[in-house]
This record gives sequence, structure tokens and C-alpha cells, in this order.
Amino acid sequence: MDVKLINYTRNALETLLYTKNTRLQGKQSIREIKYWSEEKKMEHFNYMLDTIQSSFEFVDYTFEISGVTRAFTHQLVRTRTGSYAQESQRTVDVRDSDVINTCSDPMYDKIAEAILDSYASMIDAGIAAQDARGILPTNIATSIICKFDLRTLHNMSLLRLCTRTQGEYQNVFKQMVDCVKDVHPWAEQFLRVHCVWYGVCAFPRYTECPMQEHTHKPDRVMLQAVFDHIKHEARPIAKGGMTQ
Repeated sequence: MDVKLINYTRNALETLLYTKNTRLQGKQSIREIKYWSEEKKMEHFNYMLDTIQSSFEFVDYTFEISGVTRAFTHQLVRTRTGSYAQESQRTVDVRDSDVINTCSDPMYDKIAEAILDSYASMIDAGIAAQDARGILPTNIATSIICKFDLRTLHNMSLLRLCTRTQGEYQNVFKQMVDCVKDVHPWAEQFLRVHCVWYGVCAFPRYTECPMQEHTHKPDRVMLQAVFDHIKHEARPIAKGGMTQ
């Protein structure tokens, strides 16, 4: 997989601080804020972390994500407050696309190859791509461009960094966070998993998570240090119509 940050809000920190100050009497101009010391900017930013988050909607990030499965993108686009442009299967012949084996079973690759051969035969026989695509595997590789504001990325990080999330989604989102950190290091502390941000588990019934024994600790720095050394992926199974 490959995750690239292809566009983002410049002067993002100053924009955040200015929009916060706009709600107050005696507000500073954005020009004044640009000349604040880094220490003063971070003091105001840290205050913002625990206040109304509407200002964070003024900062946007656009990512190009490739070499991922359609299973992943089906989950990604459930985030309603995002914008998306995805590679089409309706008009594009995708016979040469990879099918990503996420279970390391050799039978998986054989079956995937047979499906792509059948798909190619259907296209060659004159069947429309929009009809032939119905037999394609969910794990066929795809690419997508997506845009989120910082408030949405914060809300996504609470759950999509969580061990309860599918492993591929965890890995993609960690790379997205790394991209944001590269251009805006101050945003890292706003992009935390739920148990680090709130100090409690988002899925308390999921007792297999190795983080649960640590969530009683109120120190975000300590929780983040523990979380950074954990690698875990849930395998939920629906029983009686309910995911356990």
C-alpha cells in the first residue's frame, strides 16, 4: 500500500487559532497570530484541544491511497464527512489488477487468478465491464483519493487506530497520521486512539484487546507509549445478526 498527502491547508495552525479567536471580543488578526512565538501558539493550541472543536473543520488534508483492497475502501467511505474519488470498475478493464492476499493461504491466490481469468474471458466475449465486475474479488487492489478536515481525522483516529479495526485499515490510517505529522507535527496529539484520548476503551466488551488492562491509567503520554508497542487485529464474527 502507498499513502501520500497530496494537498493540505497551509498556515493551518494560525488558521485554527484565528478562527478560535474570532468568537471572542478583542480578537487578534491572523497577521498578528503569524508573528506569535511558537510557545504562545502551542499554549493556545493546547487549550483548544479540550474546547469546542468547530475550528478544526477549517483545516483540510487530501490523501492519495493506492495498493489497497476494495474491502478497505468500502469501510473508508462510510465516513460521511469526507470527499472521495475512486478508481472505476464500471468503465476500466481491471484484469491486470492485483488481488491482495490478506490470509497468506496459497489457495487464495489460485482462486483469485481463476476469477481474473474468467473476468478477462467475459470482457473479451463482449460483456460490458460494468456487468463483468460482479464476479471480481472484494480484495482486488484499488486506489482512492480522499479529503478530510482535521476534526474528522480526529474522530476517525479514535476508532480507526483501535485494535478493534481491521488490520489493513489500521495500517493505512497510521500512515495517514504520519503524513499529517510530517507537515504539522503539532497535530499528532489531536490524532489519538480512543483509549489514549479518553482513558477508557471504546469497546469494553472486546476483552481480547491488550490495551484494556492499561486504560485505567489517566496519563495520555503513558497510554500512548503502551499503545505504540501493541499490534493486534480483531476477528469479529456475527452471531444471530449481532457482531460479537
